[in-house]
Amino acid sequence: MTGTLLIVDDDPAQRQVLEAMARRFGYEPRVLDNGEEAVALLSQPACGGVDALILDLVMPDLDGFAVMERLRKTGTDLPIIVLTGSASIDTAISAMKNGAADFMEKPVAPERFQVCVRNALKSAALAGEVRRVHRRKTGTLTFDDLTAQSEAMKAAVALGRRAAAAHIPVLLEGETGVGKEVFARALHASGERAGKPFVAVSCGAVPGHLIEGLLFGHERGAIVPFDGGGAAEHQTGKVLEAQGGTLFLDEVGSLSPQAQARLLRLLQDHEVDAAGGRKPVPVDVRVVSATNANLIDLVKQGRFREDLYYRLAVFPVGLPPLRSRRADIRPLVRAFLARFSAEEGRVMRGIAPAALSLLEDYAWPGNVRQLENAVFRAVVLATGDELGLSEFPQIAAARGLPDAAQAEPPVRASVLLPPPAMLPQRAAPFHALSLTNGAGHVRMLADIERETIRHALTHYEGQMTEVARRLGIGRSTLYRKLKELDLTVELCDLADTRPPEEAA
Repeated sequence: MTGTLLIVDDDPAQRQVLEAMARRFGYEPRVLDNGEEAVALLSQPACGGVDALILDLVMPDLDGFAVMERLRKTGTDLPIIVLTGSASIDTAISAMKNGAADFMEKPVAPERFQVCVRNALKSAALAGEVRRVHRRKTGTLTFDDLTAQSEAMKAAVALGRRAAAAHIPVLLEGETGVGKEVFARALHASGERAGKPFVAVSCGAVPGHLIEGLLFGHERGAIVPFDGGGAAEHQTGKVLEAQGGTLFLDEVGSLSPQAQARLLRLLQDHEVDAAGGRKPVPVDVRVVSATNANLIDLVKQGRFREDLYYRLAVFPVGLPPLRSRRADIRPLVRAFLARFSAEEGRVMRGIAPAALSLLEDYAWPGNVRQLENAVFRAVVLATGDELGLSEFPQIAAARGLPDAAQAEPPVRASVLLPPPAMLPQRAAPFHALSLTNGAGHVRMLADIERETIRHALTHYEGQMTEVARRLGIGRSTLYRKLKELDLTVELCDLADTRPPEEAA
């Protein structure tokens, strides 16, 4: 699956057709029959796990326009595709003005369905990733911007929200690459210190004899490196730079003994000795620290002060590794793919299900950072417009697929169907069209036409453009005849590839 679609329509036949189409194209459908329940679901955090909304405009009680108005008031920016029973351009324009990303006319053609959904998800992923990057740079990233569909990450976010409402020190524990700094930024922007300075220091990247001066300042004339790696005169120290805001100490277990002692005083007395000053300077900072090591083990080894540990770990929050939050891999991949495609000027239509399954099954020892780099590399090296197994050779090799190109299935069940010429060749069953009925009389023309169109739909697997071309009629004529001859349900039968016992 490449996303969860919420289908809202009061017509059970339409819901059945759209649900089957969604499954056919690799999406997870959820269906509702009224607008009130849709608004209630989408008003939940992260829109209740829904990635896009397919919404009928004409419904009793709360119609589609009213649903969009309610969602707009709640600040929901979910992509919405509206369903309209008429070809009125005014209806479509009105829906787009009210926030719809696209529209589909009933009966919905499979090609139109897949294009609308794919484009809506791609645009939403790109907009969301751009928004997250901007908020991260401006210090306004909140917990709502974090990907947290897995239960493990939801639990961590719930703790983070509680910590943001307090002023106590927080210790983030987790493996390298799980996103501790991003989590710390969300914690900062979700509390009362939002808008104040957020100063991050990577304690492990600075030599032990220099970290003390970097944090607390130094005498005039001393030279210490900034986080960027260069060297410059620095006097006030990062602690005073964070005055009124948050000081984030990554890899806090790497602090030198001298720096640990001064940090302990900061936490106890809320003051530091200014460089070259005669008296201490009061400091109002919130300390959020992070570690990928077990600080208790460092305490036992005598490498970390026990009293400092208990000062830092007043509110510990454990961030789960990516292998424990597999439900987050798909939305993360979608966001990374959208961002890197835009940055690299590539037009990518998605990722093949086989490749997505490969990424979901991998253990990811480097966590989110490794996943991000893997998608970046795949976008740069991709020769086509869809990421497949061959774009992830290292991951495929680790999963026992040394030749990723050969590992691709002959026909991939990707989000776009291949043209009929590329479908696997098979002997089509012979179909004799009888012009007479069992009594020997000529059949009605409508019955013959219905049987002919039904056979064409099956033979060309729902490819409406090909069906219309082979029948020698226009697409609009074909859609009209589907409605007149009550063949809309055929689209549902073609889309639903599940066994009968599963479809029931």
